[in-house]
Amino acid sequence: MRAASSAQSSERWLAVSVVSFAFVAFYISTRGNLHAFDYTFRVAAAMLHGRVGLVEQPPFWLSEFVPVDQRYYSVFPLGAIVSMLPVAFLREIGLIHDFPARFIAAVVAASCVYFFFKLSLLGDNSPGRRVLLGLFPVFGTWTWCNLGFAGAWQIALGLALLGETAALYFTLVRPRPLLAGLFFALAVGNRTELLITAPVFLWFWVQRIREERTCHGEAAVNHNAALRVSGTFFSASALLLFCTALYNEARFRSALDFGFAHIPKLMQEPWYRYGLFSPRAIPWNCYKMLFEGWTDIDRFPYLIPHAFGCSIFLASPFLFLLFREGGHYPVICWTTIAVLTLILWCHGNPGGWQFSYRYAIILLPWMFLLLAGNGMPKASATEWSLFSVSLFLNAVATYQFLWTDRVQP
Repeated sequence: MRAASSAQSSERWLAVSVVSFAFVAFYISTRGNLHAFDYTFRVAAAMLHGRVGLVEQPPFWLSEFVPVDQRYYSVFPLGAIVSMLPVAFLREIGLIHDFPARFIAAVVAASCVYFFFKLSLLGDNSPGRRVLLGLFPVFGTWTWCNLGFAGAWQIALGLALLGETAALYFTLVRPRPLLAGLFFALAVGNRTELLITAPVFLWFWVQRIREERTCHGEAAVNHNAALRVSGTFFSASALLLFCTALYNEARFRSALDFGFAHIPKLMQEPWYRYGLFSPRAIPWNCYKMLFEGWTDIDRFPYLIPHAFGCSIFLASPFLFLLFREGGHYPVICWTTIAVLTLILWCHGNPGGWQFSYRYAIILLPWMFLLLAGNGMPKASATEWSLFSVSLFLNAVATYQFLWTDRVQP
């Protein structure tokens, strides 16, 4: 009893230490350079006054607002707006005055580290390896730099990452269908394409029910139990999707129209000549995500990140460990990664000004499940070496993008 209590206390303090370090490190190393692009915050503030769009014309730099009938509407999905309602409320009551983008990004980053650290309880990982795994998706990948920009686009990606990771934790490690469903809704609300992972979560829950019944000597899955758990898990997402349809109808007179094609002059940009999504965009996205290198210059530091993307493997060599045998749910994870990647590759623009391939942030939870299960319980010298290199590369990129003018859009 005393040993169990001591272990829980050690786990708690280790988690607090890792998360505190993550928050401080992220906050002091980033600047929130794109904080002025506060689309979701502005619309959330308008919603507190009963409006789904802005009455006044937004500043010129917020070019993705869509003018319709003397109103200005954001093309961000409803979930991204709802995510900012608590922040807008704080401004409404006078506790803050401006969009605290840098602080929000740091909170999101630290929260992601927490749930990755807790998700590493899958398997028999040592505390040291769990710390490595917990820090890696934020500080050992392009998440650090891109979330550090702290524009509305980057924060939405960060919230989607948080929602996915927490949903997996409350599904696979500490089963809580309601909490898992709420976090899944957070993920889908910020990145709508993540809805395609719903069957994966349904499979996880059915498998858990089957395993529990097997432990009790029962052969078949209780369909009523499966329906009840599934209903609890998907209730928040179903409500969000229904409200999103109403939100789209109110803005653009169509439940399925999110408004991207209505952004002024967007469809005149060369990469959208075949539409917002097209198979013709796959080669360009594939090159950016897998093969684009860094840029060489004739002065120190002689290599700088490409301003519009580079290979995720050059940004994070730790990902080469994905190709080891094993991992948790390898077939499910690789299939999910493949389907999500195909959807991302069909988007006409690979992501604009960014380090590496920012859209691939939403692949990290599924990559994590593979990495957390395909190594030894203790982190090997190879893992620490690749993690160190990944950490260094992303620190360099974060510095060059956010603190210097060497990398320009």
